[in-house]
Amino acid sequence: QVQLVESGGGLVQAGGSLRLSCAASGRRTFSRYAMGWFRQAPGKERDFVASITWNGGSTDYADSVKGRFTISRDNAKNTVYLQMNSLKPEDTAVYYCATDAGYSRLIAGRPDYWGQGTQVTVSS
Repeated sequence: QVQLVESGGGLVQAGGSLRLSCAASGRRTFSRYAMGWFRQAPGKERDFVASITWNGGSTDYADSVKGRFTISRDNAKNTVYLQMNSLKPEDTAVYYCATDAGYSRLIAGRPDYWGQGTQVTVSS
């Protein structure tokens, strides 16, 4: 079983920054799995935000966050990060960490494991 615990969410003004973290435990081969972030705003479906391959060699982003968000990982710490800059009110959502052995499955929103989420609220 894999556990994913997100942290770093909170309330920030528009234009501000936040850094989310997701710590993984329960699996020794964390470094071999893709990691990603998704978000769900009230009344909306959960959407893909960003993803990173097992070795950090490739990343993908939703168009809405390109140039503002950066995903990274530290395999020695079993942790993935999401640096969010120039935040907008429309970024307000619960942010979820996810992991899967298959990168395509992760991006498609069908990962094996999800975290419980962390709330990000951006005020105007």
